[in-house]
Amino acid sequence: MRTPPHSRRIPAAFALITAATLVLTGCGSGDSADATGGAAPAGDSSGIPTKDVVSAVRKDAAAARLLPADVRERGTLRLASAVGGTPPGTTYLADGKTVVGQDIDFADAVAKVLGLKLKREAASFEAILPALDSGKYDLGTGNFGVTEERRRTIDFVTYINDGQGFAVRKDSKLTKVTDFEQLCGLNVATGAGTTFEVTLEDNKHVCDDAGKKPYSVKTYADQGAIWPALQQGRADVVMSTINGLRYAVKQQEGLKFLGEYHRLDVGFAFKKGTKLAPAFRAAVDQLIKDGTYDRILKKWGTQGSAIDKSRISPPEIKD
Repeated sequence: MRTPPHSRRIPAAFALITAATLVLTGCGSGDSADATGGAAPAGDSSGIPTKDVVSAVRKDAAAARLLPADVRERGTLRLASAVGGTPPGTTYLADGKTVVGQDIDFADAVAKVLGLKLKREAASFEAILPALDSGKYDLGTGNFGVTEERRRTIDFVTYINDGQGFAVRKDSKLTKVTDFEQLCGLNVATGAGTTFEVTLEDNKHVCDDAGKKPYSVKTYADQGAIWPALQQGRADVVMSTINGLRYAVKQQEGLKFLGEYHRLDVGFAFKKGTKLAPAFRAAVDQLIKDGTYDRILKKWGTQGSAIDKSRISPPEIKD
C-alpha cells in the first residue's frame, strides 16, 4: 500500500542525521578534535558503516618528503570537514560526537601516509572554501567538486569522481532528468553553497525561454533537512551528489534515484597556490597502490567513483 508523501515515516538513520546536523548548526563551526586515522566504533544502530579500513595504513617516506619543511616539523594540519547530511558524506554516529564518512576515511588515510595528525573542525559546507583563503584552515573536505569557477581561487587534489544527480518520491512523474526544462514549475531542494545550487540558478532561464513557470530552488544549510522536505511534499525533487542520492534512496521508502546528470572530479580543497598539493597527490596514489583506496570505496559502496590516479586541479569535466 502506498503511503501519502506527507505521512511517510523518516527512517531512524535519517532522523539521526537531521538531529546531528541541528547540533552542528547550534554550535557554530563545531568543536576541534585530533584525528589520527583510528577506527570508528565497531557498530552503529543507524546502519552507517563503521568498519575500520584506515588504521593499518603506514607512513610512506617518499610521499612525506614532498611536504613543506615547516609542515613536516609541525606534524599537524588544520582540517575543516563539512558534517551533516547523507552517507557516504560526513555525518555523526549515534553518540553525536564521532564523525564518519568517505571523506573522513580518505583524509585520515592520507594523513597516515604523510605521517601527520589532523586537527579536524566541523564546519558548514558553504563556509569552508572562503575560510581556506583566509588561512583559517589548511585544507577542507566536503565532497567538493572541481569546477572552473572554483579553480580560480582554490587548488584541489582529486581522490574520487562523483557528480550531480536527482531523486524524487516514487509517485513523481519524472523518470530521468536530462534537461532543466523538465523541472519547470517544481520545487527543487539542494544544499546551500553547493555546485548544485549554482547549476540550478544558472539554468533557471530555460523555463522562461520555453514560456513555462520557473522552478523554485529551495536551499538548505542544514543538509539533513532536505529529505524531510522531499518526503513531506515541500520539495518535488532533490539535486545532490550521485553517491549520496544512491545511498539515500536505499535507506528511505518511497524514493527513487533518477540517474546521473553530470560527473565531476572531487578533491581535497586548499588555498590557491598551496605547497601541500604534491604530497597529497602522492599520498592518494599510494593508497590506490596499496589497496586502501579500494577498501574505502567498498566500505561506502562507491566503487563506481574510483579514479586511476590523483590529479592537481584538473579541468572541469565537460559532458
